[in-house]
Amino acid sequence: MTMKNLLALLLVFAACIASAADLSITTTSFVPGANAKKQIGTAGAAITIGQLLYYDSTAGTWKLADANASATTASVVAIAASAAASGQPVIYITEDDDLTLGATLSMSAPVYALSGTAGGIAPTADITTGWYPCPVLVAKSTTKCIFKAAALRGTAAAVAP
Repeated sequence: MTMKNLLALLLVFAACIASAADLSITTTSFVPGANAKKQIGTAGAAITIGQLLYYDSTAGTWKLADANASATTASVVAIAASAAASGQPVIYITEDDDLTLGATLSMSAPVYALSGTAGGIAPTADITTGWYPCPVLVAKSTTKCIFKAAALRGTAAAVAP
């Protein structure tokens, strides 16, 4: 194996490792910006701070969004700003231009999307077959981001094989 091939293989391996996991959010470090658009609704599932949410219009509740379940559950419209048990009030943010997420963000790959793990946030490099692509935030620094899911999401179908 040539040095050039070895270097290319190492770069591919490093890229796989870098995009292999959802963001790990420290809930005590999650801080909405001064201009965050907050609202209160009813949780339709157990919700943790920093999880992505969709609105279940049939039940009238907020539930965990999921990129690989259906187009409905992939329709992220909010991020949880409080924890809540099912049936309890939950504070959610629909837009924030200066959100401190409580996670380490990448500046080399600053766009993040809804994950295949319910409520999770993943690097866009993780989008794979069967997911409904839904970009949700853009890093401004390693700690701050712009969250505006409704403006970023498209109506695209699941990623084809």
